[in-house]
Amino acid sequence: MERFSYINMVNKEAYKKIHEELRLSKITLVAVSKTKPVEDILELYNLGHRDFGENYVQELTEKVAKLPNDIRWHFIGHLQTNKVRSIVPFIYLIHGVDSLKLLNEIDKQAEKNKRVIDCLLQVHIAQEETKFGFDENELLAVEPGQFANVKIKGLMGMASLTENVNKIRAEFKHLKTIYDKLSTLTPQLSILSMGMSADYKIALEEGSNMVRIGSLLFGERNYDSK
Repeated sequence: MERFSYINMVNKEAYKKIHEELRLSKITLVAVSKTKPVEDILELYNLGHRDFGENYVQELTEKVAKLPNDIRWHFIGHLQTNKVRSIVPFIYLIHGVDSLKLLNEIDKQAEKNKRVIDCLLQVHIAQEETKFGFDENELLAVEPGQFANVKIKGLMGMASLTENVNKIRAEFKHLKTIYDKLSTLTPQLSILSMGMSADYKIALEEGSNMVRIGSLLFGERNYDSK
């Protein structure tokens, strides 16, 4: 039988340090709370934090029902089209929109809910086949005006999972170049979401204005087999 415990739980000191570092530069911190209990989320909520990111639809909808309704929920995982309807009624920002098919489904479900959903287009910048996203040419073919109930707010990207800092920096720099190019064509773009716990400092140096941080704030889950 498998059970789990937490190492470090919520690291309030780390949160306060990171929050202050980002606040001064007007960077949005999304606290990645996937697999974490509502008690941990409430600890950060009680410190004034409101932006939380989740990867799994079922887990997210369960947490929404148990937590304060002024939380800004970010969906940061790979979203399947058949799950869109479950999050459209409440979601604040969808980060990983990686296809026109998904954009169309979000638009359709948003119309049914009489909402306009803010979205980020995910760009495939990593040299890994497991990553999802548009390439640069596909992005240029997207016409934001064709979606009445979707507002494309910016871009999101994930660097390769590597210790090669130069490689990570080059991938973030490439995404920033694409963002700048698209911004001249689409003035409504305002968000460049890149950087996680292991590489957010590099992302900030390369122009990110939104970071997704989990393990630095919540610690890692420790699984024990019994």
